[in-house]
Order: sequence, then C-alpha cells, then structure tokens
Amino acid sequence: MSAVSMRRLASTSGRRLRAFSTLPAQQPTLVSTLPNQLRVASESTGGLTATVGVWIDTGSRYETDANNGVAHFLEHMAFKGTSKRSQLALEMEVENMGGQLNAYTSREQTVYYAKVLKEDVPKAVELLSDILTNSTFSAAAIERERDVILREMEEVESMTEEVIFDMLHEVAYVGTPLARTILGPEANIKAISADDVKAYIATHYTAPRMVVAASGAVEHDELVKLSGDYFGSVPTEAPAGLSFEYEPSLFSGGDVRDFNDDMDTGHFALAFEGLSWTDPDIFTLMLTQSLIGTFDAKKGGAQFSSAKLASELAKLDCGTQLMQPFCTCYNDTGLFGVYFSANMSKKENVDDLFGTIQEELVALTTGTTDEDLAMAKNQLKYNLLLQMDGTSASAEEIGRHMLAYGRRISLAETFARIDAIETSDVQRVTEKVIWDQEVAFAGMGPNLKYVFDINGLRRGTYWNRL
Repeated sequence: MSAVSMRRLASTSGRRLRAFSTLPAQQPTLVSTLPNQLRVASESTGGLTATVGVWIDTGSRYETDANNGVAHFLEHMAFKGTSKRSQLALEMEVENMGGQLNAYTSREQTVYYAKVLKEDVPKAVELLSDILTNSTFSAAAIERERDVILREMEEVESMTEEVIFDMLHEVAYVGTPLARTILGPEANIKAISADDVKAYIATHYTAPRMVVAASGAVEHDELVKLSGDYFGSVPTEAPAGLSFEYEPSLFSGGDVRDFNDDMDTGHFALAFEGLSWTDPDIFTLMLTQSLIGTFDAKKGGAQFSSAKLASELAKLDCGTQLMQPFCTCYNDTGLFGVYFSANMSKKENVDDLFGTIQEELVALTTGTTDEDLAMAKNQLKYNLLLQMDGTSASAEEIGRHMLAYGRRISLAETFARIDAIETSDVQRVTEKVIWDQEVAFAGMGPNLKYVFDINGLRRGTYWNRL
C-alpha cells in the first residue's frame, strides 16, 4: 500500500466503516447430520464450479511419540491407489474431469478436497469416498512415498519460517501434543508401516469427527444423499482396542536457539499463550494483529501506518527486514506473537529491535485510541473478506468452522462481533495475554548471543509502574 493510501486510510476510517456496513450477499450454510453422525454442510452460491471436501478432526496432535508423522504419511498415501482405482487411473480420472484434487495435514485437521465442474460433483464425492475408505496402502507404494516424504522434509528444513514455527511449538508446549511436528521425526518416517497407517485410520477417521463441506454450484439435498451413499458406512466409533484419549496441550514457555553464523540474517518468533477458537475474546485478539501492523523493508510505507509497532520499526535504523504478527488458534489454546527477521551484525541494533518490539507489545495493554481501533476493525474485516475469495476458500471456512465451532459463523455475525469491540476490550484482552506473562521464543541465525536471554525477554513483558 502506498504512503498516500496509508494516510488516506487513517483519515477516512469513518467512511470505511460505513462502506463495510453493507455486507456482500452470503447464502445460508445448510447443515445436515447422517445417521452415523457425519455432518454435511454446504453453501450454494451458483456458478459453474464447486469445491467439495472432507474435513477431519485429526492431525499431528492426535498422534503419539511412536507414530508422530503418520497423519501426514496417510495424506500422501491416499492418492496412491484404491481397491477400485490404480494411482494412474485416479490421476487420469481427475485430469479428464478438468478438476483439482488436493489434501493437507495440520496439527488439528486433515483435509481432502476437490474443485470440479458442477456436473462432476457426484463423481467428486464418490472419488473422495474411495480414497478415504478403500485405499490399499501397498508395501511398494509405502516405500516409494517414504522417500518422497523424506525429500519433502529436506525442503521444509530449508524454509526458515517453517522451521522457526516448529521450534516455537516445541518450546511453547514442551512434552505435550502440540509440540510435535506435522511431518514427524526422520526415524518415524523410515519406520511407519501400512499397519500403522490402517490403525490410525480406524482410530481417528470416524464419522462424528468428519464433515463433508462444499461451496459453489452444489445443492444441499443432493450433497446429503451423495454423502449418505458414499460415506454412510463410515463407522461411528473406533474398534475395540483403538480408542483415543484426548490430551490437552499446556503452554509452558521457554526458548530455543539455533546458532548459525553462516547465516546473514536472524529469524525469530516471540509468542505468548493466545486463545482457543471458541474463546469469547478471540476476535479482539485477532484485531490486535492490525494494531501491531506488518513491516516489510522491501515494500516500505510502514512509517505512515497508524499501527504503532510497524511504524516504529520503519523509523529504526537497525536492519529490520520483516515483522508480522500471528494469532494461531487451537481447540484448547493458541499462540499470539510476532515473527521477525533482521541483520544481526551489531549488538546495539539487536537491542533496539527487541526493545522496541517488546515495548510496543506491552504498550497495547495500556490502551488504544478510537481512531486506531476503527482502522484495525476495517483491516480485520478486509482480510477476512480476502480469505473468502472463491469456492475453495469458502468450503475451507465451512469445514474449519464446523470442526472448531460446530457451526459456520456468518459474515454478518463476524462483522457484528468485530463492531462490538471497544477500546476497553483491547486493553483487557492484551493485558490478559501479554502483561507479565510467560513467553516462548525461537531464534535462528548469527550472533544470537546479542539477544536477551529468556529472563530478559520475560522482563520485557511488563513495566515497573509507580
């Protein structure tokens, strides 16, 4: 955003708020439950294409130390052939439809989805059912995919931000499920067998933990019938001996540092325990990200931002390259903080960088202005609208909301909850999350000796008040 645009945004917050008072049309999300307790949720928006998928309430936090990585391994194996289709036949069928078939695994969810033409929705539901209930997991395919995942692990290890956030989870949730990585340790990947994959499916791929979600050119009644035909036989409970006991993840805080003097830049994540998906203050904490702002030295313009931390970093001559806030939610906890990178050649620059970041985070607990709050509300609404651009994004929101909240939260409700936030709410929530709270810190790069130790970082979470 240009400097002129930033100034205009700051001076016209009232007009922007009125513009957002008229929401784009949103079709209702219809929800049905099959006899086996599998839920079907859809939004019919018309058009010629649709996204349909299966959202499953399982991921790496539901694994054990012994099988960590199996959820991601399973996601890979789902496309390697079923009792009805070989891998080649599956790939050709999707290609002949002109569709897209994909999947991903996170710490709490596993997702399989297809984007297809309107007339191919029935075929997509049948295909998703086939790969989720009839995959063969041949020994040869297991071995081939093992090598693929090991190569993927090497690629991920070269992605600094991914590594930093894995390190952050490890130190934030020491010894609890969220500390585990999604890919798992190399030793596990080399040892996972077809029996491990099948046991994981039997344990976690049960109907009450699954949602068939769709958006676009879909008719809800038809989708319910298709889901009943193809997913109606999914068991309601895991077989005897394969039950799973939910284990909470506890935030402990601490720090981890990867000293690497071969790097030119230091990369860091500093976090507090955030809030769960269902915490009543979650929208206030999400809004706080806009009050913090984003700084990117390559783009400039942050010095004109009303977001205090971003503008302060833009004024500093301390080698800051990037700063962006994050608010990561889980079922029972969350992480709230900032990710940033900077040149680490001078100790005084590092002191200025860390001192400024912690000073401005703590300053949030002392209050914010009405104008800054209006700006943050507009920014949050805008970002939410951007995230819903297209049938795949809408289906993603439906599936995620159904698993996290048990329903889809409409735009109207979301915007109403944002509009209801007051400056006193921001102060109350940030004081609860930031003021004098434990921190988790992950750092990688050169001269990490310049960075405050964990006690110094902890002291930076409060001011000495008179």
